[in-house]
Amino acid sequence: MAIVVNDKKRKGEKRLGVLYDEGKVRRRREWRGLKDTLYDYGRWLYLLSILARVIVKPRNVKAMFRYRWFANYLAVPHMLDKFTIGLRDEALRITHIAMDFVVKDVAQCIDNSIKGDRRTGNNVKYSDKCVLWDENAMTAVMMGFPTLNCILREVPTMFSANLLNQHSGMHYLDVAQQFGIPGDVCPMPEAELGVSIDDDFPVLGKCAVQVNTTCDGSLMGNGLIAKRLEREYGIPTFQLVAPMRHTQEDVQRYAANDVKAAIKFIEEQTGEKWDWNAYFECAKRVNNTTRNRVGWLEVNSTPYPQFVGAVFSLYNDTNYMGNCGRYPAFVDIDKKVMKLVQQGYKNKTMMAPEYRHRCIVWGVQPQYIIDMLYWMIQCWGVVPLTDMLSMVISEEIAEEDTPENREQAYYDMAWLTMNMIMRNHTHGGYKVLVDELWEYCEKMNADMVMMWEHMSCKALTGMHGQFEEQARERGINLVWVCHDLADPRVYTRQAIRDQFNQYMRTVMREEPLDPTIEVLPDEHAW
Repeated sequence: MAIVVNDKKRKGEKRLGVLYDEGKVRRRREWRGLKDTLYDYGRWLYLLSILARVIVKPRNVKAMFRYRWFANYLAVPHMLDKFTIGLRDEALRITHIAMDFVVKDVAQCIDNSIKGDRRTGNNVKYSDKCVLWDENAMTAVMMGFPTLNCILREVPTMFSANLLNQHSGMHYLDVAQQFGIPGDVCPMPEAELGVSIDDDFPVLGKCAVQVNTTCDGSLMGNGLIAKRLEREYGIPTFQLVAPMRHTQEDVQRYAANDVKAAIKFIEEQTGEKWDWNAYFECAKRVNNTTRNRVGWLEVNSTPYPQFVGAVFSLYNDTNYMGNCGRYPAFVDIDKKVMKLVQQGYKNKTMMAPEYRHRCIVWGVQPQYIIDMLYWMIQCWGVVPLTDMLSMVISEEIAEEDTPENREQAYYDMAWLTMNMIMRNHTHGGYKVLVDELWEYCEKMNADMVMMWEHMSCKALTGMHGQFEEQARERGINLVWVCHDLADPRVYTRQAIRDQFNQYMRTVMREEPLDPTIEVLPDEHAW
C-alpha cells in the first residue's frame, strides 16, 4: 500500500504520550488548536450535563448506593477522551455526535431501569409497561410494540460499564466462579450471571425475552438468570431460539415461527397488541440506517476514511441492534454524521500524520481497551477501516404495509436476529467467518488484518490455521492479538498493545509515528 501523507499542518499536541501519567485519568486535556479544543471541551461539558440530569433524581441517588456498577458512569467523560485521542476537524465532530447519542441512550436505559426498579423507583405502572430484553440480541420484535418499553438492563450493568472502567467486571466474574461457573467461558455472559447472583440487577418488567446469542456461554447464563426472574421475582421469560446455521434456507421458517411465538408471548403477558403501522415505520428507519452504514463503508474504502474505530462499532450497536428503528432521533443523527463524512472526504481529512496500512479488524474485540483502534492510528499509522462487529446485513427489509409484507416481516425480524452484531460471523460456518473477511479486504483495499484472539471464545479457534494460510496466499499482513474480553487480569492493556508493537517492529520492520504512546501507564486507570 502506498503511504498517504497528511498535507494539513497538525494543530496542537504532536507527542500524545505527555497526556498520560500513572493516575486514573489523563493528567490534562489535549490541546488541539483553539477551534477544536473549544469544541471538544464544550462536548465534554455536555456529557457532564447528561450525567447530572440522571444523577440528580432522588431514585437514582438511591440506586447509586444500592448498585455496585452505577459509580462506573462517573468515568464517561474520560472514555470519550480516549476515543478522541489525536482527532481534529470532521473526525472529532463525527466521534462526538455519534457518542453523544450512545451516551444519552445508555443514560436513558439507566434512568428507565431505576424508575421501574422495585428497590428504588418502584413505579409499578411504568414497570408493567416494560419488557426486559437480552442485551446480546436484536430488539426487532419490539418494533411493533410502540406502547411498551424495551429495557436492556445488562447494558448499563455490564456491557457499557466495562467500556468505562476496565475493572468493572472483575467482581462479578469472581462471584460467578465462586458459584461454580467454569473460569474458561466468555467473561461477558459470565459477568452478567455474576451480576444476577450478586443480586445487583434492577428488578422490573412485566416479562422478559432472552435469546440464544451469541454463544453457549450466553445460554448457560441466560438459563440461571431466567430461573431467578421467574422463581424469585415472578417475571415470565421467553427463550427466543435463533438457528445457529443462519445461512441455510431450511431454518428460516423455524426462525420466523419463533418470532411469531415471541410476539404472542409479549401480547399475552402485557395485554398490548402488535401494531403493524408502528412496525413498518420502524422498518423504514432500519433501512435508512442500513443505507447510511453502507455509505460510510464506501467512504472508508477510499484513501480518506472518515468514520472508523470503536465509535463506528458502538454507534452501529446502539442504532442498529439496541434501537432497531424504534427511535426517530437517530435518523437526524445519521444525517449529521453523513454530512460530516462527506465533508471530511472532500477535505481529505486525516486522523494521523500519515496512513501506512489499511486494516480490517476481525474477531471479538476486548471491552476494556476498546480505544485500541485509535491508538493504532496515532502510534503506527494503521487505519482500522471497519471491524467484524460492524459488518452486519447490507440488504433492506420490507417497509410497505401489504398482506405479503406482513408475512415477510416475520422472516425479516428473524433474519435481523440471526445476523445481529457479532453473531452473524461467529456462527453460520466457513463462508461468513473466513471467506467474507477476504472479500472485505479486497473491497476496502486492505493490506492488513488484525485478528482479535479472544482466549475464552471457541468460535474462531478452529479456523486459526485457515486464516494464517489464506492470508499468506493473498499477501495480507495478519497480526494476532490475544485478550480476554472483559478480564484485564488475563491480558493487561499494555500486554495487548505489546503484541501489536512487536509485530510492527519485527515483522513489518517499522518505527512508530509517535513513540511516546508505544507504552502507556494505564494498568490501574479507568
